[in-house]
Amino acid sequence: MPLDVLLIFFGAAALLALAPGPDNLFVLTQSLAYGSRAGLLVVLGLCSGLVFHTAVVSLGLAALLRASPNALLAVKLVGAAYLLYLAWVSWRHARDATRSRQPVALSGAQLYRRGVIMNASNPKVALFFLAFLPQFVDPGYGPVTGQIVMLGGVFALATILVFGGIALLAGRYAERLNASDQRRAWLNRGISLVFLFLAVNLLAGWW
Repeated sequence: MPLDVLLIFFGAAALLALAPGPDNLFVLTQSLAYGSRAGLLVVLGLCSGLVFHTAVVSLGLAALLRASPNALLAVKLVGAAYLLYLAWVSWRHARDATRSRQPVALSGAQLYRRGVIMNASNPKVALFFLAFLPQFVDPGYGPVTGQIVMLGGVFALATILVFGGIALLAGRYAERLNASDQRRAWLNRGISLVFLFLAVNLLAGWW
């Protein structure tokens, strides 16, 4: 695939990553709550989800989801249920903060897993890839499957750079926001509402 095509695609992917959406909002909230390192682990998880969606598109499963309303609804329900669970966990952490309990520390694996599930359980990402990636594919450049895999990798790279920047910037304020029990409680309440919004958004399809 020509370098100029890849550069154009990279620029488009970076702009899409910058546009307000569920994933960068997720990175923002997790970075504010747990710091830059946590945000970067979430970013890696989200990008692993992008690899999953690239595989889904290359195997043609995204077209199956688009053609099967029941399958699409099932995946959405799983994703929404997970987000509602995270909303409940954050609200519980807010309650703990009001009782002056120590903040819950999440392991790297837990943070990474949050990112993976957040992205992989959103079928709209696979459907978006199904509509977006083929626009840059040309049979004259070689095997179509290989091109889709390459484009998925470039998209993941652009996402890492943009979301990583968000994580680093937001993480600078994490210590300040968690400095008092009251701030920590309000932060977790806000994060809980964000998760609730993302769950409703996944089902309603606003974004």
